[in-house]
Formats: sequence, C-alpha cells, structure tokens
Amino acid sequence: MIALPLVGAAILLIGGRRTNKWGHLLGVAMSLGAFVVAVLALVQLLGLDPEQRRQAVHLYEFIPGMVDMGLLVDQLSISFALLITGVGSLIHIYSIGYMSHDPERRRFFAYLNLFVAAMLLLVLADNYVGLFIGWEGVGLASYLLIGFWYFKPSAAVAAKKAFIVNRVGDFGLLVGMFVMWTTFGTLSFAGLGDATIEQNGTVTAIGLLLLLGACGKSAQLPLQSWLLDAMEGPTPVSALIHAATMVTAGVYLVVRSGAFFFPLGSTAALVAGIVGTATLLAGAIIGCAKDDIKKGLAGSTMSQIGYMMLGAAFGPVGYAFAIGHLITHGFFKADMFLGAGSVMHAMNDEVDMRKYGGLFSKMKVTAITFIIGYLAIIGFPLLSGYFTKDGIIETAIEHNPVMGWLAVAGAGLTGFYMSRMIFMTFFGKARWDKDAHPHESPAVMTVPLIILSIGAIGLGAFLVLGGRLYQWLAPAVGGARDFVPAFHPFSVPGLSTLALVAVGVVIAWFKYGKAEVPVTAPRGSFLTTFARRDLYGDALNESLFMRPGQWLTRLAVFFDNRGIDGLVNGLAATIGGSSGRLRRVQTGFARTYALSILFGAALLTGALLLVGNL
Repeated sequence: MIALPLVGAAILLIGGRRTNKWGHLLGVAMSLGAFVVAVLALVQLLGLDPEQRRQAVHLYEFIPGMVDMGLLVDQLSISFALLITGVGSLIHIYSIGYMSHDPERRRFFAYLNLFVAAMLLLVLADNYVGLFIGWEGVGLASYLLIGFWYFKPSAAVAAKKAFIVNRVGDFGLLVGMFVMWTTFGTLSFAGLGDATIEQNGTVTAIGLLLLLGACGKSAQLPLQSWLLDAMEGPTPVSALIHAATMVTAGVYLVVRSGAFFFPLGSTAALVAGIVGTATLLAGAIIGCAKDDIKKGLAGSTMSQIGYMMLGAAFGPVGYAFAIGHLITHGFFKADMFLGAGSVMHAMNDEVDMRKYGGLFSKMKVTAITFIIGYLAIIGFPLLSGYFTKDGIIETAIEHNPVMGWLAVAGAGLTGFYMSRMIFMTFFGKARWDKDAHPHESPAVMTVPLIILSIGAIGLGAFLVLGGRLYQWLAPAVGGARDFVPAFHPFSVPGLSTLALVAVGVVIAWFKYGKAEVPVTAPRGSFLTTFARRDLYGDALNESLFMRPGQWLTRLAVFFDNRGIDGLVNGLAATIGGSSGRLRRVQTGFARTYALSILFGAALLTGALLLVGNL
C-alpha cells in the first residue's frame, strides 16, 4: 500500500519532464493499486475471527533498544487506508481533467502520490515514531501542494503559514513522545497496551501534548488559522488534504491513543471535547460570512472536524460515531470541494459566490451531486450525515449536556451557511461576468462526483444502523463487543437538531434564495465582520505572538550588537588603542633607548635595595 504511491512519486520526480505525457496516468495507477491492496487486506481481515484482526507486520529494527519499525493492520487502520486510497484515487482521476492545462501536471501528481504514501504510513504504523514520520510527510506534501502555484505570492505565503502553524502542533506531539518514552519505556501501541497506565499528572500532560499535535493537523482551536488560507492550492488538494484525509489525522491520533491517554472522564478527554465544541461553533460562524466558495467549505471542514473531536472525547461509542462521521465526511465534503472546483473550472476560476447564481441549469450533474453532499452535511434524514453527526450529538448530550446542546446549535448554523452556499451558487438570478460561459465539466471530473455522492447518500446508514461500525471497531478501540449503540431518530436531541437545521435553511432562503443577492458584499454588522475576518484569529496571533516576537527579536539583536559584539569590539578597541600608544615608545633613536635602559636599571636597583633592607 505504501510502496506503490511512494514509487510513483519517486519516478515522477526523478524522471522529470520525460514523464510529462504519461505521468498523470502513472499517478492514478499507483493510487488505484494501493486501493486494491487495501481491499485485499480488508478481505483477509474479514476472514479472521474478530480477536485475530490485529495483524502486526514487522519490518526492521529502526532505533536499537527503542523502537522497531512495523505496520499494524487492524480495524481502525484499514478503515482509514480504504478512505485514503479510495477517495484519494477518485481525486486523482478528477485531477486529470482539472489540471489538464497545467504545464506542471506531472509534478502535481507526484506530490499527490507522495501525500498518499505518507498518509498511509501515518495510519498503518504500529508505533508513534512511524506515525510521526508519516505525520511530517503529510506536512511536507501539504506544504508542496498548497504552494504548488508558487509564483502566486498568496499561495507561497499560505504554504509557509500552514507549515509554520503545523510545526507548533508537531512540537507538542514530539514532546509528548519524549515524555511517553521516559515514563513507559516504549513508543509502540502494543507496548503501551501491555503497560499499566494510571491517570495522573504525567499521563494527562502526555494527552494534552498529543491533543496539541492533533489541533495543528486538524485545524482545531487555537491552531486553526492556516486552513482557510490553504485554499490557495489547487481545488483537488483541498478535497484530498483539507477535507478527506490529512485534516482528519488529528482525530485518528486521539482515537488511536484513546485507551492510553484519552479515556472517558479523563482531563485530556474533557479538554478534547471543549476544543471540539469551540471549533465546531467557530468554523460554522466563519462559514456563515464567507463569499469565497472554497473558504466557506474550509470553515465547514473546521466545524465538522470539531464534531469528530467532540465524539472522540466520549469513549468507544464516541469513537465509533467520530470515525463514522470522518468516513462519511470524506465522501460528502470531497464531493462538494470537487464540485466547487467544477464550478470554478466553468467560471474562469472565479471563487466569489456573489458572481455565480443560476448555475443549476448550466451544470446539472455538478449541481445535483453538490446538493446531495449539502443534504448529507446538514443531516437531512436518511443521508449519511444524518446518522453519524446525530450520533455524535446524542452521545455528547448523554455525557455532557452543555457540549451536546452547543453541538445542536452548531447544526443549526450548518443548515444556514450551507443553504446560503447552495442558493448563491446554483439558484437565483445569474450574476456572472460577461466573459463567463458556464458549462458542465468533462466526464473525467463528473464521474468521481457521482461516485462520491453515492457514498454521501447511503454510507451513514450502512455504518451506523445495527451498530455495524461500532462492532467492527470495538476490538481496536477498547469497546465492548456485546454492546450495540442505539440510534434514536425521534429523540429530543434528534428532533431539536432537525428543527434548528430547518430554521437555518428557511432563513438562508429568505436572505439568499428569495431576495436578490448583491454582487458587492454589503458592509454588514460587527458579527459579519467578525466572521469574515476569521474571528480575528490572525489578529490574535499577531498580537500575542508575532509582535512580542518582533520585540524579542529586536531586544536580542540590540543585546547582541551592544552586549556580545560590544564586549568583543570593546576589547579589540582597547588592545588596539593601547598598542597604538605603546608603539610611540619605539622612537628609533639610540639615545632614547639608552635613557630608558638607564631609567629602568635605576628602578631595578632601587627595588633590590628596598627589598634587601626589608
């Protein structure tokens, strides 16, 4: 699974321009090959007893006495592997059409293959060191793909921002691994499973450090600021990395570490729930005011991963719903991101929804598949999000009513901002520029949309009803095999969620469906400005870190110039000045030297007489 896309990336990068004609086909073939291997591995696991579905694959001794490099194929890792390779392959296919006119298409597919290989290593590694190598690999691939059009200053800056913000989270993960090794003497999942882990200050610190790493990779508060800027990359990048796979790596880390450092009721789990709740609301508020279609979807991604993080705070049942929502989200959000790319492809790369309108009649396949993804994300009954997101909400209300009902409020906001996006893009009067000629995308782009929309329709019911996903994941995440979580569609939380979603849809209809949408965005209220500026996240980072960092840098430069360099330069000046003055003693006249010798001899004689008398 890992080797195929890794070899594909190597061939395309080393082969250079010689692979331009067929490089994209090689990239697709390698991703599809990895998907085939993942399916075969799933079939093998299904043929084993549930207790034997944890297969370790030893590779080699990596760091002697510390960790061996190996892979772990179990219910959790294979679920992620299928998502990465399956959705990833569809995005590869879509990219053939989307990047058809880009002269660097071969390099783009090389980076996509590199990302798939690194993401697979992340989820298949049987220890935290291997996970960390994959973790850094996807960070590198994300940097390369966000800044793929590096000649655009905005893309180059966005790539740098994503890389730096993620390094903050990665520092937390790395320190957490250091403390883990010092405390337990192992970094393997199996070794930690055999260790006796009691919840104390050290274990809580490890959990919080791991959570910091998860926040960086999954764009959760307070490390969320990079995600919206990352939309500067090509749209398939947004679908693969910033919707379906990499941004969910933080959720994988929390669930994989759940039994060790995030058990139900622990401080780390509580903080994870708070972070998830705050982020799901923040992302939803941001999405309400964005006119850029990709940034609106990015705010939605923040919010939906907040739901997953919230679910991951509530033990094995929460894990199952969180992973279920992660999988279904991979389908319906990739569907919508690629749909947004299809719209941009038809509208001369225009991203402002205020310059869309009435596109349904021009792009029926794109519109229908996008609307299916929209219905799934708002939790329309019987579609995938209805089962997975409502399962998270019900689990949260059961364990922490405050967080649960805040999640219900977030669902109402989701209904509003996603409906706003639909009405502004596909319905109402056309607001296109004169040179825009909207048309449907080619089949190589629309077929992946259709397949993803099918997953958005039925995948949630398949995973949740009858506790199928919970039963599958239970041995890997510590759940009870004889327990089947019930789904209550007519519960008070479920009906309240549907009611708030309906209210959000109605409000969006009156503001953006029925009423005329101005091409120029109105100034709006303070809250609108607050949301448009990403809740002043960048301003906060600038005030708390960048400007104090500038002053610290200036202080360090001043101390270096006046202190360190001043001491060295002062010593050099003293020696230079003294030598300059002493040099004047050397006059070159014999009479002067004779007088100096006489004077010195007199002093020496006087000193000897004085010492002799004492």
